[in-house]
Amino acid sequence: MSTQELYAPIAADMAAVDGVIRERLHSEVVLIRQVAEYIIAAGGKRLRPALLLFVANALGYRGTHHHELAAVVEFIHTATLLHDDVVDESSLRRGNSTANAMFGNAAAVLVGDFLYSRSFQMMVGVNDMRVMRVLADATNVIAEGEVLQLLNVRNADASVEDYLRVIRYKTAMLFEAAARLGGILGGLDEAGQEQLAAFGRHLGTAFQLVDDVLDYSGDEASTGKHLGDDLAEGKPTLPLIHVIQHGAPEHAAAVRAAIEHGGRDSFPQVIAAIRATDALERTRAAARAEADAAKSALSVLPPSLFKQALLQLSDFAVARDH
Repeated sequence: MSTQELYAPIAADMAAVDGVIRERLHSEVVLIRQVAEYIIAAGGKRLRPALLLFVANALGYRGTHHHELAAVVEFIHTATLLHDDVVDESSLRRGNSTANAMFGNAAAVLVGDFLYSRSFQMMVGVNDMRVMRVLADATNVIAEGEVLQLLNVRNADASVEDYLRVIRYKTAMLFEAAARLGGILGGLDEAGQEQLAAFGRHLGTAFQLVDDVLDYSGDEASTGKHLGDDLAEGKPTLPLIHVIQHGAPEHAAAVRAAIEHGGRDSFPQVIAAIRATDALERTRAAARAEADAAKSALSVLPPSLFKQALLQLSDFAVARDH
């Protein structure tokens, strides 16, 4: 199932969010408009805004704050991508040249800062301290996750726990915040909000686990990025950690050396080691376990078309090939 099919119940809401994004991207500074519009136009799954919209609708929310906050979540995500690509020296994302490749590192970083600050202007407009606290905390944790990932680069001794902490901070936190915000708008109590946050956390973790699988097995035309990017940057993701911990000595040694030295020269040897230890299958299994935990957390929502879509979204996060 495509994301377009998954998003059918919220198609009108997604269109409204696109309108908010276009409106709020406006700046008198031409370069800001150029870079921001380039990034937004490049597309993406818009999973985080969709998550917020599905939850709010499942709880019967009626209003427009969900459109504004969905746009905020997308702006925060886009800002992290801009900064990520500069740090990682990436040149390709979603099949297009990255903003830093097109406009330079300085422009990418500064427009990322603009998107962060615009996000905080927008969330203040909602005038709900709970909303501001969730988004402020999430943004801070995401920044911590970025730094943790930087500390783990070329660290072949990184543990599974180290890896999971990075992705729960860096990736899953915004999924968690989006789900929690939908619960706040829908009037759920604190316990219900916590359950929705758990849903987002597990879904975001599953999503990143599959991303890490696709870095070694995806089709570049589908994923829109170069295979082996994580290896080139020396990132110890779960497939590589699995080989080091459970592979034959020669396979573990090859992966350890690849992480420590970075680059793509050893990519064929690493792929062979990954295949020999079933590392991708083990990582997909971990993603399925996270998706199952996410679905269990949805018991807090009443039956509806929107809840059903969230269940399908959990399956999509694991089954996707891009």
